[in-house]
Amino acid sequence: MSGRDPSDGNGGGATAKGPTRALVLHPDLKSARRRRAADLALAEAVSLADALPDLLVTGAEVVRLARPHPGMLFGAGKIAELKTRIEAEEVALVLVDGPVTPVQQRNLEREWGVKLLDRTGLILEIFADRAHTREGVLQVDLAALSYQRTRLVRAWTHLERQRGGFGFVGGPGETQIEADRRAIDEEVVKIRRQLAKVVKTRELHRAARRKVPFPIVALVGYTNAGKSTLFNRMTGAEVLAKDMLFATLDPTMRGVTLPSGRKVILSDTVGFISDLPTELVAAFRATLEEVLEADLILHVRDIAHPETEEQAADVHDILESLGVGEEVPVFEIWNKIDLLGPEAREALLVQEGRTPGIHAVSALTGEGIAPLLDAVSEALDERRSLETLTLGFDEGRARAWLHAQGAVKSEHDTEAGHEMTVALTDRQRAALDRLRGTEGRRN
Repeated sequence: MSGRDPSDGNGGGATAKGPTRALVLHPDLKSARRRRAADLALAEAVSLADALPDLLVTGAEVVRLARPHPGMLFGAGKIAELKTRIEAEEVALVLVDGPVTPVQQRNLEREWGVKLLDRTGLILEIFADRAHTREGVLQVDLAALSYQRTRLVRAWTHLERQRGGFGFVGGPGETQIEADRRAIDEEVVKIRRQLAKVVKTRELHRAARRKVPFPIVALVGYTNAGKSTLFNRMTGAEVLAKDMLFATLDPTMRGVTLPSGRKVILSDTVGFISDLPTELVAAFRATLEEVLEADLILHVRDIAHPETEEQAADVHDILESLGVGEEVPVFEIWNKIDLLGPEAREALLVQEGRTPGIHAVSALTGEGIAPLLDAVSEALDERRSLETLTLGFDEGRARAWLHAQGAVKSEHDTEAGHEMTVALTDRQRAALDRLRGTEGRRN
């Protein structure tokens, strides 16, 4: 699955006559535990579709379901109604904002005569279109293959029309499906080997950065929250920043000199989204783990979005799944205050003043950026405690970590081990305790 052409396959697609005409459907299940309102979820799905080039969304609809139908997802009456609409509007691609099983996808494509993508397939298409670096392309290819492997029942339905021409016994395409599954598995192994080399190079870069006493500040947030615009504002860089979901994919790092003169490395990561496909979380884990190396995390929120709280909850869920611990300080950056009305803006600024760790800004106009930079500098200049500790000769990992942190002031060997004078922040002390497996113990 290349992911480059969403119109490839059944039902035609983008031609010289114009872009692929698409219909977006959001199944609203009564039994589902929803974090979002159905109409806002549909609006996000339309924005996802708009993020693909050569795609024209001709309509969007919330389809209310008591329960999903195993074979067709929707009921017979709704399928007939949608077929009439698809034919009338000359739709070539249907996007279902939710999970669709391979059998449901195959049956709906046959019934409607169009190509169909579920939410995971759509996001994979966007990622494939946006990945530019070698690592990004490999990660998307790995995620796409993992996804495609589960949908071979659909990918090989053309064999049913050719039954008898290939001599398959026991059902259409079974032998070919197994062959294709093996081919995918072999390709996955090959890509993982290539990614392992890239990840090793990334680790070498991380190790080199650890030797330089520059703290890392990572920007995270829901897609389209304004991370790249804030990144550009803080660094003077020109990273692509558009009002579009997943406008940037590949992580970017730049050196920044804070007003205090302190130098830091600012990292812009891929945007998060609700129901981010598990294939993508797994494939992009090496990239997202840059966040684990951060000394400070800036969680950028679109504070003007009607579902800013739900978006923030999704970001917290993904950070937690990555293993970001409580010892890493997090600032909430309430971005896009320029879009708020006077009353809402005033109330928000009052709340900002009462709540530590919250900074209201407009990355577009620059409002609030100067106080934010001062707060970042202050957070990174936290008080260090000078102490003497003794590491056993078998604690080489902890000793190397202390040197990499630039915390060692002096060191000499004794019969008991390495006696070191170090300057540590509370967070570094906690990290050292975990590393040594002796949290709470002091030498």
